[in-house]
Amino acid sequence: GRDAQKRLYHLEEAAIGGHTKARHDLGVHEVYQGRIERAARHFIISANLGHDASLKALRELRAAGEVSCEDFVTAFRAHQAAVNATKSRQRAEAIAIGAMQIVGKSRS
Repeated sequence: GRDAQKRLYHLEEAAIGGHTKARHDLGVHEVYQGRIERAARHFIISANLGHDASLKALRELRAAGEVSCEDFVTAFRAHQAAVNATKSRQRAEAIAIGAMQIVGKSRS
């Protein structure tokens, strides 16, 4: 119905904007529609950005023979790199915040 069309439209807009969960949800929608290749593309994009559930979905599609080993390994490595980059950025921010708090305390 109309609500489903609106939901799909907004998922597509969010996915285009880089929202990984929306991209994953589009992949799930495509699986239900029987469009496995399209679903896999959505999952690959989302996994490349560090989305865990998309990597799991790709693993399941790989086990079912729907995704090549090469595509899965490429997505897996990109997922790891995205997760590591996020951890590094968060760690750097935490260190910076901690240093600012220490500097702030020494001035008082």
